[in-house]
Amino acid sequence: MYAIFENGSKQYKVCVGDLIKVEKLNAEVGATVQFPVVLTADEKGIQVGKEVDKVKVSCEVVSHGKEKKIIVFKYKAKKNERKKQGHRQPYTQVKVTAIGAPAAKKAATKKAEQPQAVAE
Repeated sequence: MYAIFENGSKQYKVCVGDLIKVEKLNAEVGATVQFPVVLTADEKGIQVGKEVDKVKVSCEVVSHGKEKKIIVFKYKAKKNERKKQGHRQPYTQVKVTAIGAPAAKKAATKKAEQPQAVAE
């Protein structure tokens, strides 16, 4: 089974256990993050749109870092204009732990189980 999710205006194709680099996230190492799914595919077929509204990709943050430096060089001929600039894109490396609908919240089920007092 694989899923395609979106983060930072980019889409990623992942399977459970994959390590991927996504746009920098405000999450600590070891934290769990969830991404909304655009498409899922398995032996049953492909699901998109409203079929995957509640499906999420759960990931664990492994590390933060910066990509390899790229050089941006702007040049205009015969004008003596040159501009050299470097850039290192920050990223967050995550490991996919699960693909599927999120589990029901325990707090919501506890409230449903408790009998409500009747006002007399």
